[in-house]
Amino acid sequence: MGKKIEKLSKGWLITGLIGGLLLGSEPIGWIAVPVHAATDPATVTTSKQLQTKLAEGMAARNTTITVKYKGSTKNLEKQLKQAVNDALDADPYTKYIVDRYVYSWRGTTGSAKITLQVHYRETAQQTAYVQQKVKEILKQQIEPGMDTHQKVKAIHDYVVLNLKYDTDLQKYTAFEGLKTGEAVCQGYALLTYELLKEAGIENRLVEGTAGDQLHAWNLVRLDNRWYHLDTTWDDPVPDLPNRVNYTYYLRTDEQMRKDHTWAAADYPPATVPYLKTLQALIEGSGAKKGTYLALKTALGYDLYEASAAVSSARGLVDKVKDSLKDGKSTLTVRYAGTDQQQLLEDLAELYNLGIRNIRYLMQPLEGTEDLRVEIHWE
Repeated sequence: MGKKIEKLSKGWLITGLIGGLLLGSEPIGWIAVPVHAATDPATVTTSKQLQTKLAEGMAARNTTITVKYKGSTKNLEKQLKQAVNDALDADPYTKYIVDRYVYSWRGTTGSAKITLQVHYRETAQQTAYVQQKVKEILKQQIEPGMDTHQKVKAIHDYVVLNLKYDTDLQKYTAFEGLKTGEAVCQGYALLTYELLKEAGIENRLVEGTAGDQLHAWNLVRLDNRWYHLDTTWDDPVPDLPNRVNYTYYLRTDEQMRKDHTWAAADYPPATVPYLKTLQALIEGSGAKKGTYLALKTALGYDLYEASAAVSSARGLVDKVKDSLKDGKSTLTVRYAGTDQQQLLEDLAELYNLGIRNIRYLMQPLEGTEDLRVEIHWE
């Protein structure tokens, strides 16, 4: 966040930067904007009222918001600064589509006219489009009888499958993501935020770093527990059609800290592994046991059972045969050990099944000494 203060003859001019700095775009310099009187501005007498009026103006995407303040102006500059910050924090979506703002006041010791000028990354019409599309998407993706766990996965999968990462770093918003199919992490997180919120699922936007770059993702509250959800990092780059990863799906703080950093004190803690939560649901559910078992399999948690490991070409061949019977062209397996050369030799045996263009992705299987291998073929 960058700010610059310049004293005027009868007040203060404050500039602030929001979205641009979050994602590393070039910061702009401070802008001196002439202060114009608005017609019949609302009158406020407290900081809370001031915050409310500013928040209402930004929610409506007003580019100029004028408020008349009655009261001592001795500490008005501090009050104004806090009111703007609180107004932005009150609506996370608006906060992250504000590109930059300038606020100023002029007046006497007993009253002042305050002007806030805001530049947005989304117009009011564009935000309305996002809200309408979010409703349409949820009607398509959320099926009757789905519980919150299923809804989170459906929303996660939709975002991953329908966005691809904007490697030109130009598209920051949910609107641009929906319109063009591309966005940077902020666009992913904003669309995820709106979908979860509209589905009645509490969530927050998190800003931090990942891969030595500024980054944004979500925190989701599920059955009174918080989990990290990073739809950007679950989407491969370059984009692969119909490919969804779950490496960053409902993770704890400890799991995320391996490659993400954030000011943990500013966010609720995420302490319980989702696999533990899911296992408890499986053991305690009657009618929905099958649902949670299917969810466990879809998320790849079956790989954590020791019996799931394969250690030879024959084991890989048998697994792929089963997938072929089901009409699939992809498979994720737990490969025993970390011998990559042996893995390559075993994968080569799959060509004897008559499949071609075999591709694989490999990474350590968390908490084990084995490999997680994702295999694709034609």
